[in-house]
Amino acid sequence: MDAVGILPLDVVGWLVQFWIVLGVAGMFLQRAPQQLNNIVFPLSALTSLLLAAVGLWALASPATVMVLPLGLPDLPFHLRLDSLSAFFLILLGGASFGVSLYSAGYFKTMAGGMLGLLCLEYHLFLVGMTLVLLADDAYMFMVAWETMALSSYFLVTTDHSIPDIRKAGFLYLLIAHVGAIAILLSFGVMQGGNGIDAYTFDAMRGAHLDPFWSSVAFLLALFGFGAKAGVLPMHVWLPEAHPAAPSPVSALMSGVMLKTAIYGLLRVTFDLLDTQLWWWGVLALGLGLLTAVFGVMFAAVQGDMKRLLAYSSIENIGLLLVGIGLTLIFHVYDKDALAALSLTATLYHSLNHAMFKSLLFIGTGSILHATGERNMGRLGGLIRRMPWAAMLMLVGVLAISGLPPLNGFVSEWMMLQAFLLSPGLPNSYINMLVPVAAAVIALAAALAAYVMVKFYGVIFLGQPREAALEHAHDAGTWERIGMGWLALLCVVLGLAPVFVLGQLDHVSQMLLGTQLGNAAGNWVFLAPVDTERASYSPLYFLLAVLGVMLLTSLLVRRLYHGRVRRSDPWDCGFPAQTARMQDTAEGFGQPIRRIFEPFFLIEREVPSPFDTHPRYHGRSDDRLWYILYEPVKQAAAKLSSAASLLQHGRIHLYLTYTFVTLIVLLVFV
Repeated sequence: MDAVGILPLDVVGWLVQFWIVLGVAGMFLQRAPQQLNNIVFPLSALTSLLLAAVGLWALASPATVMVLPLGLPDLPFHLRLDSLSAFFLILLGGASFGVSLYSAGYFKTMAGGMLGLLCLEYHLFLVGMTLVLLADDAYMFMVAWETMALSSYFLVTTDHSIPDIRKAGFLYLLIAHVGAIAILLSFGVMQGGNGIDAYTFDAMRGAHLDPFWSSVAFLLALFGFGAKAGVLPMHVWLPEAHPAAPSPVSALMSGVMLKTAIYGLLRVTFDLLDTQLWWWGVLALGLGLLTAVFGVMFAAVQGDMKRLLAYSSIENIGLLLVGIGLTLIFHVYDKDALAALSLTATLYHSLNHAMFKSLLFIGTGSILHATGERNMGRLGGLIRRMPWAAMLMLVGVLAISGLPPLNGFVSEWMMLQAFLLSPGLPNSYINMLVPVAAAVIALAAALAAYVMVKFYGVIFLGQPREAALEHAHDAGTWERIGMGWLALLCVVLGLAPVFVLGQLDHVSQMLLGTQLGNAAGNWVFLAPVDTERASYSPLYFLLAVLGVMLLTSLLVRRLYHGRVRRSDPWDCGFPAQTARMQDTAEGFGQPIRRIFEPFFLIEREVPSPFDTHPRYHGRSDDRLWYILYEPVKQAAAKLSSAASLLQHGRIHLYLTYTFVTLIVLLVFV
């Protein structure tokens, strides 16, 4: 508590209430959509910025708790703000600040009635995610979790008149509730049958479960939170729901909502459970590797912008799960420094992914508004028509590709260092797994860069593939500000890693009882273990890049005396180039499709050699859908058809069913 007696948790509570007020105000302002966009969403963004500031304040402060006079008579709501929840509040506030500013421009063309309802759902979504991070009992957590799930479902189905969007929303809601049941069962196991008073997280922290029941609780949590995060094989909702939602909603779902699942898994594994086993880490590590490679493979063959980014999110969630698994392994075997390093890399990548993926999703929203197209095969050359969007999205593309000196490089480099610097562990099988896992992580990182070259090159470079693209317009003012904020964070998080690691030490100390400390290096050099083993200086790297660019510019001007000579680029001896000669999204992904063909269910449409305007079409479907989910879907359809035989719409048959049921009960009960 500070001098004036105000706690960080009190301020977060006020901000949550203000979000609710803004959501309700949106309903009242639905007849004035311009005022709604210019007042409500900017105020919402300011609230997000204050939330991030409070999270930064609380990160180094002692944990604070609160009991709300809400809930049921014997089940009040408990709230807790500690270092772990404070970090994810920073992530939520930082990302949603940019997305909310962007929304003020993105939704300006939406009809007032629909916009008012969307505004309410949008703010309830933010409230739900915030309360998930603050919940300190199972009851409060599940209420907040369902608030987040239901509000996001209604946001996904904003354009519910489209059948595919309704299907995507239903699939999302179904898997979200299956995962919620698993989370609830996990809390039930940790409660241990100790009565109604044991539903608080404090009681679960004090419970001492044996290894069997601890493992059951962990597996249920891994399944439940994995379903929300899009971990294999519960990933099927993600590439359907993210493209269906409006772009700002997709940004929040991918950038922030998926991280609430990572938060929940960290909370259960390292805070609520007092026992961890080595094979938990191996399971999480293996599942994360499969998820990462699967996500990046399918991202490489996508032709839809938002589906590509959705599969890319699956890949990054896989990387985060790998980090959690590696942290578990090191923590169990008392490798404190490496456990702190891998946990810090996981948290850092969570923050980085929230920023660059939110930037890329809202950037695709600007492209969609300007062109009406999501299919990359119909885009191209937009860098001339949308220079602001192209420049800001380039920052996100370079960051997600893991290129220095931006933020994506730092977290991925640190995770690789945790693999490469790991000493021999007591388990020989894990010693064999670690170098293989490091190679898979490197492969996923390389493929992610390949995917982003395709994404940016096909959309922005070359010539327009459709005549209508000549009329495309750039992002508006609010949209540029929102995108600019997220791009700025990608740069700042990449240039100031030591400061960020110093803040993340508070989370590491809370969960593991150890931290990187001085091992992180100084303000110039980042050294995960020590400068003799590996170090990285983003500032020196940036200065070197700028120096090379400046030197090259000076040399060119001196050698050519300022003269500019223009000529056509290399054209294979055929200067009459058209947009149809450019590499397409499908063509760019063809090598990946060929290499990993057994993993795809491929449909091809090849034109006749005599076709004067040939068009090639290929589709790569998910085999897991047809192996795991299609049989369940067909079985459910058959059961529904069988049950419908009992429903004929005749009242006398229903009365007969009731009479027979009563007779059976009287005879056998």
